[in-house]
Amino acid sequence: MLPQIPVLWQTVLLLTASNVFMTFAWYAHLKQLNDRPWWLAALASWGIALFEYLLQVPANRIGHTELSLAQLKILQEAITLTVFVPFVVFYMQQPLKLDYLWAGLCILGAVYFIFRS
Repeated sequence: MLPQIPVLWQTVLLLTASNVFMTFAWYAHLKQLNDRPWWLAALASWGIALFEYLLQVPANRIGHTELSLAQLKILQEAITLTVFVPFVVFYMQQPLKLDYLWAGLCILGAVYFIFRS
């Protein structure tokens, strides 16, 4: 029998997976569907976003058993940036900027302050 995964790690894993879907839903159409009507991009994004919600809702329900709403939100923001930077660099093929590091440090500070006891 497998050991129980701690609530925090269940939440992090589900939120990370949901953020991958959401990042693609929000931004991939700029690369893949930029020559198509906006409404087609919106429909494709909604289809992708469904999978984001199928992961995000349980992540927040699981996380809320031990984390406050503020902790869930800051955790989600930190995960979003962690997912977004590789997406921008590798998928959208845009240059890595030093500003990403500064933004990451600011969010890391927010994580520290929201999770300290």
